[in-house]
Amino acid sequence: MKSLPDFVMLVDDDFDDHEIFSLALESVDPSIKCAYYDSAQTALNDILQKSFIHPDYIFLDLNMPGLNGIQFLEHLKKEECCTSVPIVVYSTSILPSDKEKVLNLGADYFFIKPSSHKELIAELNLVFKTIKKLPAETST
Repeated sequence: MKSLPDFVMLVDDDFDDHEIFSLALESVDPSIKCAYYDSAQTALNDILQKSFIHPDYIFLDLNMPGLNGIQFLEHLKKEECCTSVPIVVYSTSILPSDKEKVLNLGADYFFIKPSSHKELIAELNLVFKTIKKLPAETST
């Protein structure tokens, strides 16, 4: 069974972080595709479309204008379509209360944005090794 994902999503309003994440993801495995969103609202709107192909993981920043990461997570966890997609909060926040809040809201993992490319690669490998996508629920 393949442990690496085929498709992930990054929701982060910082384009520099998109680039950093992209380079690290390519180092993990160049075949992993990623959808990049700079708006949590746009990402949520797309996810809720029936034709949207759901990612294997969603990486989510907390501090964004408009709909922030916590609000996005609250909305997403109410949607049946996304219960099997692990949510990884990827933030600059070092507050233990932020980590506790997002984990209580249903995030599967939390990590502080690393200061180096090498650390981000290691963190992504750890996420992909330890947090597995659950099988999608089927209606019978």
